[in-house]
Amino acid sequence: MDFPAARATGVEVSSLDPKGASLLKGCAFSFAKAYCHVTGPQAPIRMVSMMPRSASAPISGFSDNGWALVVDDHPLFCDALELTLKTVADFTEVMTADRMEVALQLLDRAIPPTLILLDLNLPDVQGLDGLIRMKRKAEKTPIIIVSSMTDNSIISGAIAAGASGFVPKHSRRSVFKEAIMAIRQGGIFKPSGFVEGSAEAEDTLLRLASLTNQQGRILQLICEGKLNKQIAYDLSIAETTVKAHVTAIMRKLGVQSRTQAVLVAQDAKFANVLPSAD
Repeated sequence: MDFPAARATGVEVSSLDPKGASLLKGCAFSFAKAYCHVTGPQAPIRMVSMMPRSASAPISGFSDNGWALVVDDHPLFCDALELTLKTVADFTEVMTADRMEVALQLLDRAIPPTLILLDLNLPDVQGLDGLIRMKRKAEKTPIIIVSSMTDNSIISGAIAAGASGFVPKHSRRSVFKEAIMAIRQGGIFKPSGFVEGSAEAEDTLLRLASLTNQQGRILQLICEGKLNKQIAYDLSIAETTVKAHVTAIMRKLGVQSRTQAVLVAQDAKFANVLPSAD
């Protein structure tokens, strides 16, 4: 405990019994009142709280006057995550988006967000495709996946694709605080009970994450069955440029044909564990 009166008199508060500390607290307020009487009401005076810092207190300095982005298509859960960020990480501005397209538009702001919370299952993206696209758009911003799907394969895939942490949707607020603290310290947060996945699956996701924004768009169009000429028209670029990108895509993915590239991209979506649209 620390009081202005104690500092003025040189008394060590820690050496006092509870009764003495209470008396000294009263002296502190008397000191403040007398100080304002002498110097005027505008004179600054700082009273230090005698309450210890709570375990649920916000993480000081994490927001750095920045903003956070929550991407989830459930309004109530968006509201809950917004409140969580304002409570445990001291964010004052939290933007929300219900789909990937809206989230990517928000990332066009001049100042990138300090933190992103992302759900994998959105109306306009499937699996880890949304995470990979968001990492390309905001490569320096840590992303925490918040999902009800907690299979080890999904968690390990998300981490391999660039997520800084994975928090199950049913987690308590304290778990979110642990995740944010771990990320702030340069670590990667994984939920309790997580078991590392296969190195082969992680390698595939790392290869996909290495694609540039343009290469990612071209691969998506290839998956839709479009030819180079059609892709060139859709993206308003030369067909020779498309061919060069396709060659680079296959090299990065370690495949020999467009069909193999499509299979790699489809495997990364984890369609077999994502809820169907029906």
